[in-house]
Amino acid sequence: MKRNIKNLARGLQTKIEGLAYPSLAKAYKLAIKSGLFNPQWYQEHYGSFPSNWLAFKDYIKKSSYANVNPSPEFDTETYLRCNVDVYHAGISPLLHYMYHGRNEGRAWSRALPRWTPKDNLIPKESGSWRGQKIAIVLHVFYADFVGRFAGSLEKFPTSVDVFVTAATKEIAETATATFNKITKVNKVKVAVCENRGRNFGPFLVHFGKELLAYDLMCHLHSKKSLYSGREQTQWFDYQNQFLLGDKHVTSSVLRLFDEHKELGLYYPTSFWMMPAWVNHWTCNKPFAKEFVDEWGVDISDNFLTYPVGGMFWARPAALKPLLEKTYQYDDFPEEPLPNDGSKLHALERILGPLTEKQGFQQFYYYPPLGRFTQDKTSIATSYYKPASSLLGDLSGFDIISFDVFDTVLRRKYYEPDYAKYLLGKELTKENVFESPEDFVAARNKAELTCRQTKHFQQDVCITEIYTQLARDVNVANKTTEDWMNKEFYFDLEMSLPKDEMVEIVKQLSQEGKEIWFITDIYYTKQQVEIMLRKIGIAVPYRLFVSSDLGKRKDAGTMWSHIKGLLAETSKNYIHVGDNVRSDAQICGDFGLQNIHILNPIDKWKLAGFNKMGLLDVPTENETLKWGPQISNLGRYPFFGE
Repeated sequence: MKRNIKNLARGLQTKIEGLAYPSLAKAYKLAIKSGLFNPQWYQEHYGSFPSNWLAFKDYIKKSSYANVNPSPEFDTETYLRCNVDVYHAGISPLLHYMYHGRNEGRAWSRALPRWTPKDNLIPKESGSWRGQKIAIVLHVFYADFVGRFAGSLEKFPTSVDVFVTAATKEIAETATATFNKITKVNKVKVAVCENRGRNFGPFLVHFGKELLAYDLMCHLHSKKSLYSGREQTQWFDYQNQFLLGDKHVTSSVLRLFDEHKELGLYYPTSFWMMPAWVNHWTCNKPFAKEFVDEWGVDISDNFLTYPVGGMFWARPAALKPLLEKTYQYDDFPEEPLPNDGSKLHALERILGPLTEKQGFQQFYYYPPLGRFTQDKTSIATSYYKPASSLLGDLSGFDIISFDVFDTVLRRKYYEPDYAKYLLGKELTKENVFESPEDFVAARNKAELTCRQTKHFQQDVCITEIYTQLARDVNVANKTTEDWMNKEFYFDLEMSLPKDEMVEIVKQLSQEGKEIWFITDIYYTKQQVEIMLRKIGIAVPYRLFVSSDLGKRKDAGTMWSHIKGLLAETSKNYIHVGDNVRSDAQICGDFGLQNIHILNPIDKWKLAGFNKMGLLDVPTENETLKWGPQISNLGRYPFFGE
């Protein structure tokens, strides 16, 4: 132990990213003297340590990747979020702040109460938790991770069996030799796997059924990410620490599983440097259809808790439908896989719903407070933001673009198709259609035909839709042109401002910011301008409408266009929108900064309501009853209004 501490101290004496640091011992004295490290507080939150010095060392190790705090006087997450260069360099934020950041005027704060779980699972000592039969399942793609996993296994509190799927024969041989030397490891079983199925496919092909014989299993895989052109392992380090590496956490997890037989799945809350929308289905619901059909799981919510990255502890019985099947590598998609949108991305999201379908429950570890909880509301913590804070976030940019619908404009009854339904009611009274639903179906079918004609590569305009509808139902173009205008004016009549968002737009314009609006919609550019005027947008702006340009955000073509325009200026830019996929994920894929805000229905569900949100096609009565409530709650797109 002393040798390891000396090595760490010696490493801190060197220059990290061009900055010099003193010995760890001197840093410890300064942290204690300044009150930035409180050993008693730290041990109350993160476990007992033989000495205050070892508690400090523990913080220094964890703080480069985990949002643990050294005391109430310093917030690790704030410092790393505000100073991303420190995060990318893998430097402990407290060390950087004490020796460089304070003098440089870097942003920092005292510990912030971002989220407090509603419950607190407290592990209890028993004589049985060490007797659980445990399988550690490791997928190793990068050879250097064998040593990382070995270091965690050496500190594990009980004996285990280890199952390894290795990317190469060499990794398999190294893993076998390394893990067999660890006294806590009873047996090692290794399989060389194909490069298919990522971390899920190999262990399901080789070990799935065998794992059902265990009380508990822990699944981890080697994970590297690229930031600023360099390999980063903070995400893996975070997962590994709170799944396998931290003896206090792992022994607590084992105690909780042993005491609470209803617990079926455990993982730490999502990595804190992930985007706010990480706990969302994004584009993966279609890929989950086979799981829904086979297991009957509920995936109606858009936001959900799940082990992001596919690393977790589970009671195999909770995942029995998944583990008991016979798999071949052909059951999984071939490489290369997209960054998102595949059967494997759907599979990691289905683990929580499957666990609950099996009658078990999920629980989580929240590092800032060092607490275990079953409270799922952590997935909404990034969406607590007053309007003044959002305005401050945007004020540092020269060009700010906003989505239109559900971002600055809301519909009185929320339901987007209600304008079509009202038109359908009118046409039904005129005996043109048998029911409003028949009209909506015909109108939407005409839109689909237009999109198919363009191979879904370009957007369509409402004029094209109603021209197609005239052909479909065999009426004159002049007639459907009147219908088109009525649909628009029904929608216009229901258009209301999202007051706080409109006010932010006004304030930003007054500050001299350039305002853009970017929307995927079939309405004409002129119609969108009328709607913006209706909700009180009177500032100068630039408008990009998909039907006008033939480009869409959700197809990426609009963002390619925007990126080209930005290349012609030195102004910095950020986009604000409510659609996780088109306004956040795809926008970010083009290297464009963005802030995701909540769609009204997502805010409604995250607030704990359901009703209309659970209906794919709400009735008119349901639309009239619940629509205004959803619209009003979603007026401000964050919690904390």
